[in-house]
Amino acid sequence: MPSIFGNHLQIFSGNANRELAERIAAKIKIPLGKATVTSFPDGETFVKFEDNIRGNDVFIIQPTCSPTNQNLMELLIMVDAARRASAFRITAVLPFFGYARQDRKDQPRVPITAKLVANLLVAAGVNRVLTVDLHAQQIQGFFDIPVDHLFTAPVFYKYLVEKRIPNLVAVTPDIGGMKMAAAYGQMMDCGLAIVSKRRLSATETEATHVIGDVKGKNILLVDDITETAGTISSAVEILRKQGAKDIYVGIPHAVLSPVAVERLKKAGIKELITTNTTPQTEIPGVPTKVLCVAPLLADAIVRIHAGESVSSLFEIRAGVKT
Repeated sequence: MPSIFGNHLQIFSGNANRELAERIAAKIKIPLGKATVTSFPDGETFVKFEDNIRGNDVFIIQPTCSPTNQNLMELLIMVDAARRASAFRITAVLPFFGYARQDRKDQPRVPITAKLVANLLVAAGVNRVLTVDLHAQQIQGFFDIPVDHLFTAPVFYKYLVEKRIPNLVAVTPDIGGMKMAAAYGQMMDCGLAIVSKRRLSATETEATHVIGDVKGKNILLVDDITETAGTISSAVEILRKQGAKDIYVGIPHAVLSPVAVERLKKAGIKELITTNTTPQTEIPGVPTKVLCVAPLLADAIVRIHAGESVSSLFEIRAGVKT
């Protein structure tokens, strides 16, 4: 598939989420590129591109999910190898951008690790970044290279419309997610509510108030990421006390730890709706729907390669955008 520059599109994958990369390549109707990405006995990463990539438009798909440091190093080393093999352009495709929650100094003597990761990617040789549902949109400004930031809202919208959930209210589990919940409220043409919380520790939160009418309503509880499900579980608890009916949880990035799985089991939610930006496994006791973002990313990759706009991918329906 030649681009406006006359070179060819190639897609490669690290070990973080190869299944997603294979689905993206299949959607574009090109083979997934051949690359050896393995480790030496001492844990050091070794990379070799088996295909010739000289002068081509290379997209490397690698979410920096757990094990975060391993997957990040794989990506950096793949980028360095591609640069030294004379790739024309290198786009890092991060369906999940690890370290995104460390985006500011919220206490003394702490790093801004999201900025450090941005610097590392650029230093390694990345020319462009394609990512999905950043925890904080200002992270785009941490890069001095183009960043295409996609949203999973169109993917969620299609699924939710098909479910035809009556009396729906979009709810954010904390005030910081107000913009996201408002976008879902607008695209689903439904009510909006906010759960106020206070943080007790790094893994525990306590919901204190609900702002909005949720009594007798079905709930779509939306957040961008959950790791321990502390915020989600406490929000579910207070929503039930306020008379909410079925509670659906929509999380683009479900990076679930064992404690999160147990909390979700106890919460008794109607359904966890997430995506395959990170590898997902079945959660016994938690009804789960995993939505595929491969078509969204494939469309974006094709448009970037052809030098076209990706803004139309943000459209939900006529007149409504994320």
